[in-house]
Parts: sequence; structure tokens; C-alpha cells
Amino acid sequence: MPASKTKLTWISISLAAAGLIAISVLLAFSSTRFESLQGWASFLGVSLLAAMLLLGGWWSVRGEAPPAWVFYLLVGAALLRLGVGLFWYLALPARGYDSPPEQAGYVMADAHERDQAAWELAASGKPLLSAFQGAYHRADQYGGFLYLSAAVYRYMGGQVHQPLLIVVLTAAFSSLVVLFTWGLAHRLWGERPAHLAAWGIALYPEALLLGSSQMREAFLMTLVMVAFWGALRAAHSRALQELGWVLAALLLCLPLSPPVTGLLLALLLIQALFMFDRRFLRKFISQPRNLLLLVLLAILILAATWLTLRQLAPEVGTNPLALLQWWFKKTADWQAHLSKRASGWIQKIFRSTPDWMDMPLLLGYGVVQPFLPAALGDISGAFLWRSIAIWRALGWTLLLPLLLYAPLRAWRENADRWHPARGLSLVVWLVILLASFRSGGDMWDNPRYRVIFVGLQVALAAWAWSAPRRAPDPWLRRVLVGLGLVLVWFMPWYLRRYTPLQWPVVDLFKTLGLGLASAILYWLWDWVGEWAKRGQA
Repeated sequence: MPASKTKLTWISISLAAAGLIAISVLLAFSSTRFESLQGWASFLGVSLLAAMLLLGGWWSVRGEAPPAWVFYLLVGAALLRLGVGLFWYLALPARGYDSPPEQAGYVMADAHERDQAAWELAASGKPLLSAFQGAYHRADQYGGFLYLSAAVYRYMGGQVHQPLLIVVLTAAFSSLVVLFTWGLAHRLWGERPAHLAAWGIALYPEALLLGSSQMREAFLMTLVMVAFWGALRAAHSRALQELGWVLAALLLCLPLSPPVTGLLLALLLIQALFMFDRRFLRKFISQPRNLLLLVLLAILILAATWLTLRQLAPEVGTNPLALLQWWFKKTADWQAHLSKRASGWIQKIFRSTPDWMDMPLLLGYGVVQPFLPAALGDISGAFLWRSIAIWRALGWTLLLPLLLYAPLRAWRENADRWHPARGLSLVVWLVILLASFRSGGDMWDNPRYRVIFVGLQVALAAWAWSAPRRAPDPWLRRVLVGLGLVLVWFMPWYLRRYTPLQWPVVDLFKTLGLGLASAILYWLWDWVGEWAKRGQA
């Protein structure tokens, strides 16, 4: 190696080491509320582990020949998530509410309960496998993330509970989704959609929120993209060994959430119909060991899910069908309860509509959450939480119209019927509807379930935004403007609820009807304009 390159390498290593030490000191000082540097060595050890994760992710995608800016974006995304997590820890006790989670610096109540239980387990001297036993199911119903957190506290933590240790890991691992989202979009559609997808996932509010919290979704969103990226590599190279990425992602997902692992496997099988040619699929199916592996994996996932549900509902017994029926009933009851409890006007709507409309209304209500007009109109909460609500709603509002347009574009293109964008559209909307069915209009659980597959959503949205540049399509403009008109009509409707504004339209369906009518009128006007231009040409 030339002397100049060797010198540059040592300079880079020295700067990276100095940066890790500086970050460790800052986190330790902040973790003690600026009183001491206690625990900085623990933060240094976890920061080194986080750096190894980032380098390992970069090494994994080296075959894709990613440009240097992707690496800088990866590091920037990790630091941004870590900075946001540090902000939650310092700002919530002073600017949030007086709830125990916020006073302890947690933006998520689930994270507070699980992290406290992990620290107690780490300090108790009990075997860490106790995380998977019934005593800890209230804190973590699956046990995997509780086990991981307790292991970090026991082997890398100090004498004092420092929640930011886990944030360092979640920030690093969740930022890896940038790499694999870029890799998937680049293989499917080229440089421009990949560029947009990488930046979009790095800055998407819900991904930032979960990546800066002590939540399992920070790991799941990356593992999902590893699985889909690995499947795509296998489809392009026709090499079965590339499916090892898929298998590894599924096995790592399993202890974190067996139901999500099962859903991921099902969605991968759906996407395989749009990724792989029929010859590859026949080759895969023709080998008994592949079928055996697939069956064993499905049995393992079903067994883990069954054991989890059995512990959550021992009164149901051991019948798998009874457990599945119990889960669907509890899911429907829970999301209906959340949606009806969330607002008085929801209850009013249910009283004025037939029973058969309840489920479609709840699904639609869940799809639009978090709803931007509601976030802008509600001025009753603390400023910090109002800002968080607007930030999250703005991200989903920018993403949703592109996801609505994507299947329309995919099915209108003159392409093979197994267009990969068609498969991704199907997968993405199955996830959105399942999340809405599971948690309805809940402002936290619904987006949290949806964000597990956010890499696919952002990649599909990047393709939908880029595709009209290759082949112009007026329907992108029509979808964007139409949805914007619907939102505009809802703004005064929400402001009327929280401010003295007098607004004559108080019925929800009339407001929605005005929005849809405005959108349809715009579409007709735009279509006539396009038709007139073609006639002149």
C-alpha cells in the first residue's frame, strides 16, 4: 500500500476513535443529567459495538458497489437517531407531561416498561433466558428484545441504569435500513429511485422516532429489508445461497416477534411470485431440501407464535385454531375499543351508521393516521407533543399519496404482469391494512406496526415519484392535488373543534364528500386540459 494511503487510513482511524470517545463522554455526561462522567466506559464499549454494526452492514452490501455518499448517509442517519434519542431523554422530563415514562426520558411507554424490566433482570443475577418466561410477559410478550437489553446491561453496563445505552444500539441498527433500502431500490429501478429512497428512509419521521427509542421495531425494520434485499439478490443471481440472507433475517426476527416473522415469511412468498422467474421457482421447488427447509421454518415460526399466544391466553387451551380465533377476536375488539375511545365524534358516527360499515370505517380511519389536519388543529396539548404529532403526520401525509399512486402506475405500465412494483404494492398495502385492522385509529400502535415495513414503503414511494420522469403520467399530479384538496376541507372542520372558528359544515361525511367532490372536479378539469392539449398537437 502506498505511504500516502497508509497515512490517510491511520488518520481516518484516529478521527473515528476520537469521535467515539467524544460521543461516549457526551452520552455519559448527559445520562447523569450533567453531574458526572459515570459510565463513560460502558458507552464507549456500546459505541464500538455500534460502529462494528455499521461497518458490518457496509461490508455486506459491498457487492452492490454503493457510492461513498451512501456510507456518509448511513453514519449521518445513525448520529441523527442517536441525537434525537438524546433529545427525548433530556427534553421530555422538562417539556413533556408528568407521566413516569416521560419523566424518565422515554418517548414510548412500552419502551419504559420493557427497559426497566431489562435492568431489573440484568441486576437480579437470574439467567437471562428468564426474559422468555411468564414473569416478564407484561413487559415484553415475546422476550427477545428484553433478553438483548438485559444482556447489554449485564455485560456492558455499569452500576447505574443508563437507558441511553440501548438507544446507541437501536440508533445504529435501525440506520442500517438505509443501506438495504438503497440496495433494493438500486437493483430494481436504478440510481435515482435508490437515491431518493435512501434519503427518504434516513429522514422519515416514524423511522426516526422508533430508531431513537428502546423499541424492537428499530431492529425489525432493518431485518425486513435484509430479507427482501436478499431475496432480490437471489432472484437476480439465480444463486440459492443468496437466500441465506433471508434465512438469517427470519431467524433474527423470530425471538423479537414470532407473528411479525410469520407475516414476513408470507409476504416474501407473495413477493417471490413477482421477483423470481418461473424456471428459478421450479428449480427451487424441485429440490427436496429446499422444501424441507421452508416447511421446517414455517413450523418453527408457527410453534413460536403458538407458544407465545398460549402464554398470553392460557384459558383458551392448546388448540391452535382456538388460539387463532381468540387472537382475531381480541384484535377486532381491541382496535374497535381504541377507535371508539379516541374521540366522541367516532362514537357518534358508529351510532348513525349500519353495523356492517363499522369495520370499513375503522380500516379507513386507521389508514390515514396520523392525520395532518388533526395534528395541526389540536392546540390543546403540550408544545413538544404537538410538534411531535405534526412531524409524524407530515411524514405520513407526504408518503401516503405516493403509495396510493404506486399500484395505479404499476398496473398501468406496459410491462410484464409480474412487475416487481406490483408485488411491492400488494405487500405494502397488505401491511397497511393489517396494521389498521390490528390497532385502528390508535395514534401510536398503528403507525408502529406499519413502520416495521417502512423500507418497502419508502422504496415504492421513491419509484412512484421517479417513474413519471421517465414516462410522464398526469395521474401522479391528480393524486397529489386530489388528496391535498381533501385535507384542505378537513382543516376548518378540525379547527372548529379546538378553536372559536365558526364553520357551517359539521358533519364528517359531508366534509369528506366535499373533499372528494373537489378532487373529482379537479380531475375532470385536468383531464379536459390534457385532452385539449392533445387536440391542439
